[in-house]
Amino acid sequence: MLILDDTQTLLKTSAADFLAARSPVKALRALRDAGAPEGLDHALWQEMAGLGWPGALIPEDSGGSAIGYKGMGQILEETGRVLLASPLLSSSVVATSLLLEAGSTTQKEIWLPRLARGEVRAALALDEQPRHAPDVCQTHATPQGHGYVLHGAKCFVPDAVGADLLLVVASLSPDRKVEEAVAEAGIFLVPANTPGLDCTSLRMVDSRNAARVELGGVELPDSARLGEGSPVRQALSFALDAGRIGLAAEMLGNAQEAFDRTLRYLKLREQFGVAIGSFQALKHRAASLYCELELTRSAVLAALGALDCARDEVPALASLAKAKACEVIELMSNEAIQMHGGIGMTDAEEIGFFLKRARVAQQLYGDASFHRARYATLMGY
Repeated sequence: MLILDDTQTLLKTSAADFLAARSPVKALRALRDAGAPEGLDHALWQEMAGLGWPGALIPEDSGGSAIGYKGMGQILEETGRVLLASPLLSSSVVATSLLLEAGSTTQKEIWLPRLARGEVRAALALDEQPRHAPDVCQTHATPQGHGYVLHGAKCFVPDAVGADLLLVVASLSPDRKVEEAVAEAGIFLVPANTPGLDCTSLRMVDSRNAARVELGGVELPDSARLGEGSPVRQALSFALDAGRIGLAAEMLGNAQEAFDRTLRYLKLREQFGVAIGSFQALKHRAASLYCELELTRSAVLAALGALDCARDEVPALASLAKAKACEVIELMSNEAIQMHGGIGMTDAEEIGFFLKRARVAQQLYGDASFHRARYATLMGY
């Protein structure tokens, strides 16, 4: 489970080569400076689609490449190394997983081939609070005729600006307590051009795409509802865990690249006539960081493997991987800035971009505290 096969190794290597050539960190700087609301290079996204990345989890008979979660994890790790701004995680992992798990045959036939080709992008609209709280749902869906009417708002929805399809979680029992509403929640497919739907771009510290989504009387047909009952809740839980694990893989790539850059700097930067990397205190800190990165890699690989072939283990391993990734990326980003010294605090040095992405990624889909508590609960403590 912790070892890559030849196909996954080749995928990782080819992804690294492609991203180094087509989307180095300076590409993120260019998107930020241009103020691109979607935070996306459309031409690059189509090239990624040509490589089969958006369809990595989609079966071949639906137009996908079906390389699996572990294979997708290798791509995501490499996107973390270059801080790639793309909807790969939100659309091709979270939303796609949800459609695969809970979508009807018709819904899959309509959306999966288009998602696989990169023609459309999807995003899950779930959270309603500044911190991740998947069990809180005040957005509600009221039955009306042969459909539903949605009212409510979602905050910090990843990659919602420019998305063609939103998967909106809404309570079907608005009179219940807020904490209980999610137990009676449904998931609805809401095309971006639906009247009453409004997406407001939010300015994020990592310059990535996020939005506040408001639903003011959005009318939908029955066919827009994604399944019903307990299976849908289970599908949502699985899709969230897939997103958490995929994000942990991206965070691993971020931390690994920050480590590699810092190590090179320690070997080049001189003080008192010698490289600062020769100082014992910095050697010890670098060695400790290396060990933490390897522990994180093991947790991420175990979680990715579980998504493909050991689903009963997914919830616990997802929280383990995300909690560990959160801890290590915070430590690594802090150490990277400090070891770079004054230049690390300037916008001219790219290492600061890794810290900014780290802080957003730590909060997305649950921070370390959230996942430590969830892991303890799952383990019966």
